Amino acid sequence: MVSNQVLQSTIEGIKSISGYELGLAAPGEEGTLFTAPVFREAWAYLDTFRAIRQTEAQKDGFLLFKIYAGSSMEYILALKGTGEKATMVGRMAAFQIQTLMGSGRDTYDRDSFMKNLLLDNLLLVDIYERAKKLHIRTTQPRVVLVAEIAHQNYPEQGTDPLTLLQNYPGIQPTDAVTAVDEDSIVICLDLENDTKPAAIAAEAQDIYSYLSANGIPQARIASGSVVGELKELSRSYKEARMALDVSKIFFEDHRVIAYNQLGIGRLIYQLPIPLCRIFIREVFQDHGPEELDEETLTTIDKFFENNLNVSETARQLFIHRNTLVYRLDKLQKSSGLDIRNFDDAITFRIALMVTRYMQYMDTKNR
Repeated sequence: MVSNQVLQSTIEGIKSISGYELGLAAPGEEGTLFTAPVFREAWAYLDTFRAIRQTEAQKDGFLLFKIYAGSSMEYILALKGTGEKATMVGRMAAFQIQTLMGSGRDTYDRDSFMKNLLLDNLLLVDIYERAKKLHIRTTQPRVVLVAEIAHQNYPEQGTDPLTLLQNYPGIQPTDAVTAVDEDSIVICLDLENDTKPAAIAAEAQDIYSYLSANGIPQARIASGSVVGELKELSRSYKEARMALDVSKIFFEDHRVIAYNQLGIGRLIYQLPIPLCRIFIREVFQDHGPEELDEETLTTIDKFFENNLNVSETARQLFIHRNTLVYRLDKLQKSSGLDIRNFDDAITFRIALMVTRYMQYMDTKNR
């Protein structure tokens, strides 16, 4: 990471050669690196400038330039002046600083820092030290979203998914977008205002729609819990990863899922497989749920959907009420459970979920 002393020396050198007043600021630390009091006038424009996609802007006698290290915006350069010559000097200064940033990225690269943070590869003292050097706030509401995109769903031509998401219009300079494996892209969102689950779910849905509109229709988006400390970000990431796996077992039709929507599914997902087998044997004895035919499974699912209401279930299945009663009686004889009874219904529902979990894990481990 390039030291502030080197950056200030570079700014002073360009200023003495060009005759223009220049200053530098880091996101989240407005004005702390500006080298001239005159730039206090430019501070009011920083938030607006960060929010737009342009890398250059002109406002009331100032020229502003974004300076990137990789895909992350590290600094904003301000130059007091306008016109072709001032623009050329500003661009040269921004290029020089960006080159310096590139030469010092190996130790404190923002992207590698976020990867190691998510994967729990950093000591607590390293987290705070590197975050300070990278100008990342340690206390800030954040949430992790994981977008899972299989290779076969990549567009044949055009932008790859990582670059696509890095250019997603909703991404702010303080957010982070990185790839932790070949099929997953992680989005760490800074939540400045709304931390409610509904707002996060809406953002995840927007990301899914954005990917679909750009030729990637079968992505899965999962989100973890909101955390307030940078050191807790790995927990939000682990929750999002779990939400992805659990959604494939119990919520196959959901392309967007949140950790707080998993319900009992997240508990079953953490059960040891041997314990699951014992439970299934105790409940069904000689007849496991895998022996149920498609018609019976459809009937059971619809019955649960309608809160054990026989009449409404029969209506939605387009069958006579007596036909449904016959099917439920038949199920009771084969399994010993009458799912018209609340306690038996709970046992049967959990047993079906445990069976799906076991089948998923068998397939995953092959």
